[in-house]
Amino acid sequence: MRKEGEASIEYEVVNQAKALWTLPRSEITDEEYRQFYQYVAHDFTDPLAWSHNKVEGKREYISLLYVPGRAPFDLWQREGARGLKLYVRRVFIMDDAEQFLPLYLRFVKGVVDSSDLPLNVSRELLQQDPEVEAIRGGLTRRVLDLLARLMKEEPEKYAAFWKEFGAVLKEGIAQDHANHGAILPLLRFASTSREDDAATVSLADYLGRMKPGQERIYYVIAESVAAARSSPAIEQLKERGVEVLLLAERIDEWVMGHIENYEGKRFKDATRGDLELAGLESTADRKQHDAELKESKGLLKRVKDALGERVSEVRVSERLKESPACLVLGEHDLSEPMRRILAAAGQKVPESKPVLEVNVAHPLVKYLEARTVSGEFAELAQLIYDQATLAEGAPLANAPEYVQRLNRLLVRLAAPPGAAT
Repeated sequence: MRKEGEASIEYEVVNQAKALWTLPRSEITDEEYRQFYQYVAHDFTDPLAWSHNKVEGKREYISLLYVPGRAPFDLWQREGARGLKLYVRRVFIMDDAEQFLPLYLRFVKGVVDSSDLPLNVSRELLQQDPEVEAIRGGLTRRVLDLLARLMKEEPEKYAAFWKEFGAVLKEGIAQDHANHGAILPLLRFASTSREDDAATVSLADYLGRMKPGQERIYYVIAESVAAARSSPAIEQLKERGVEVLLLAERIDEWVMGHIENYEGKRFKDATRGDLELAGLESTADRKQHDAELKESKGLLKRVKDALGERVSEVRVSERLKESPACLVLGEHDLSEPMRRILAAAGQKVPESKPVLEVNVAHPLVKYLEARTVSGEFAELAQLIYDQATLAEGAPLANAPEYVQRLNRLLVRLAAPPGAAT
């Protein structure tokens, strides 16, 4: 009993933390899940979704995984902190245990609590432990299932996720072949079917809008979505109402190199090789193309002679509708963005010569065909080639010379008939 005049001692609870993940899901409120996320992730915002699971049997572990609502500042720093909080039988072992999820899921936060790992486990041991590899596979599937559920049940939240983390998730196409089939449906793309450059479609959406006879999923890669949308290489596809996926992120070429098909439909880069329109062409289309080819053989040879080794071939285009010409790469040639990346890294860039495709119905090409002076013809052919180079997003070898060439053409066109130029 406290005597009169003695100081009283009162105790205040300052740590109410509990092993939330060990409780049954039915006993945890959504608010408690959100508060625990903020503690684990050091983030004052709410998560988009979470997955809480207990695995029993051959191996036993509990996981509580969160998809954040926004990307951290160090998302693209490969040395940045990432991974889950690791516990072994409720004993805290380490923060940022990156061994339990692949790099392309580095945005996921949460806790994994294993009953099978030793208490003295280290980062080095985690990298060699087959138990960890098995847990990693299970947690990866959990996250992909969570994203698939979010995509189907809460599309607005999934759109928010894609805006923040879509470019990271794409890496899984190249890094995780075992889950290739689970990642592909999660991908989103800008598309010619949407006027808003920020709007996206899924591959399932694309397949549902394919034209009768269409056998390929067409896409184009450029520096921006707007540039991709304006690419000369897709003019004929747009004219036919064929949807084209518009890719503009730095990793897109690398990612697309690891995708062969979706639901049996092969992907086709609209800027490479044959456009493969056979299933979309009518007999009249083919006859018209054959006639244009026959009538233009002389013009094609003159253009090839004028350009020399700059191009490997000059041919009548099946891609163009509004532009006079475009450059077409071979199926295995490096794109211009990839060539710049290699050059910036100090690596040797392999030489390649594009094909120049010509729109023989374009007024500028008809004007070219009518030139009889060899020097004038060669200058105009070079001008058309330079324009095709610019449309591809590649730099000109000599920009001032291009400007002078263009000015000379404009002067000739503006001159009164019969005037000297």
